[in-house]
Amino acid sequence: MTAMERNLVQRRRALLMGLAAGPLLVPTAGATPLTQGARGDVPVLVAFLSRSGNTRVVAGQLARANRADLFEIVPAEPYPEDYLQTVDLAKRQTDAGVEPALRALANDIARYRTVFLGFPIWGMTTPPPIRTFLARHDLSGKTVVPFITHGGYGTGQSLVVLKRMAPAANVAEAFVMQADQERDTLERVTRWLERQPRP
Repeated sequence: MTAMERNLVQRRRALLMGLAAGPLLVPTAGATPLTQGARGDVPVLVAFLSRSGNTRVVAGQLARANRADLFEIVPAEPYPEDYLQTVDLAKRQTDAGVEPALRALANDIARYRTVFLGFPIWGMTTPPPIRTFLARHDLSGKTVVPFITHGGYGTGQSLVVLKRMAPAANVAEAFVMQADQERDTLERVTRWLERQPRP
């Protein structure tokens, strides 16, 4: 195991331990944010999209640390279970400018002054459901704090998209974490298969 891989394992372990420290509240179908008790009199929202669970772990930790409301961004039509099929569909939607419907919108977004917005990078940019979230919620005058997971290629165009779609928001410095187990798993399996005898 390389030093970089050990570092990733340690970071994931720390995040999972943080997750175990308290319950993770996520809305069910059609639900609005579940209140955990906002810090003081300034409500905070943690909104996130997660495919494999990495972004969900970060969201849970942020919600607990900020005593924030937690809202999962869920597409009305689920994406494929297969990772590569999801990436392909997301690319086609992005290229066509599609903003897919969401199962629910965040309730009373106007009352939040700070919104933590989390998502993975799909095809070097924001996933289409995040564009929908930005298009359907007025974030003017709010502090938007991005937290982003990616598979090794960085944030791509995601911050450009975020600032373009929420031009009146104050976009804070993003938390960015490489969380590439799906891509890494595919590459490891491919390398293993290449060493196997042909059937």
